[in-house]
Amino acid sequence: VDVCEIGLRIVKTGEIRPVKVLGILCMIDEGEADWKVVAIDAEDKWAPFLNDIDDVETHLPGTLTAIREWFRTYKIPDGKPPNVFGLNEKFMDKHYALEIIKECNHAWKELITGEKDRKIEEYDDAVKAIVRKLSKSNLVDLAAHDDDDEAPTF
Repeated sequence: VDVCEIGLRIVKTGEIRPVKVLGILCMIDEGEADWKVVAIDAEDKWAPFLNDIDDVETHLPGTLTAIREWFRTYKIPDGKPPNVFGLNEKFMDKHYALEIIKECNHAWKELITGEKDRKIEEYDDAVKAIVRKLSKSNLVDLAAHDDDDEAPTF
């Protein structure tokens, strides 16, 4: 999951800001979904007007098309073909986005807590080694979020 924040504020690389999730785009990368969450800084001057993905097109026309085209073409200079998208290239709404975020967060928790490791006994040793290496992450403390009614926060 990647986040594309569309606000006006310029922030430093790696800076953490509270955001409002607006929607999501499904890019396909090497045959797998590579989700692109569209969000706005919660303190941005546009934030009160943007509550779901349709609001982006209403108040900032052309923004969604520009985001899609950037994700379509950004790997071309590296000699790669244009990216493709699932779901008929449609941006899905906030509700859909929050469900995808929850699903990804659940998978991440299983991986870093070792739960995934316990579920892989039927796989070959190469797969087990990769999962075990990833499961030993020092990010395990971040898995404490248990509220299934909201998007995860860190």
